[in-house]
Amino acid sequence: MLLFAFLNLILGSVMQGPLVERWVFQIIRFFVDLFVLTFVFYIAGIIVVGRKRALFSDAFVIALLGTIVGSIISFFFPLIGLIFSLLVWLVLIRHYYETGWLGAIAVGILAIIIEIVVIVILAILLGLSVWLFLIGREFLFLIP
Repeated sequence: MLLFAFLNLILGSVMQGPLVERWVFQIIRFFVDLFVLTFVFYIAGIIVVGRKRALFSDAFVIALLGTIVGSIISFFFPLIGLIFSLLVWLVLIRHYYETGWLGAIAVGILAIIIEIVVIVILAILLGLSVWLFLIGREFLFLIP
């Protein structure tokens, strides 16, 4: 929303309406997903295939191509696209980390576990920050 407000100030009335807000949100979400998935695949790759084969640049390419191809496939074929998208992720992991199918499946499963842990930690931290914000706001109202 902050980015949209900034763009709205710069471009004026050209960028108004809910359609632009959705596009800006989707673009920001894409880059956040790309950033998080890159680190998740890098950590999972190091644990499963080792530091020599799991490069950060490979994790970035896996996250980028997997996100783009998966989004396109899931858009056109919602049910079959999910399965095909999973296969695309496994093929990318297998190719870039130079491992077999079992290694790719292991990296994929470990990436899912790492992502769940990161989401839970972020939820706890954000929940705690919201809770502290609400307590702080109550104290501000008590001060005359």
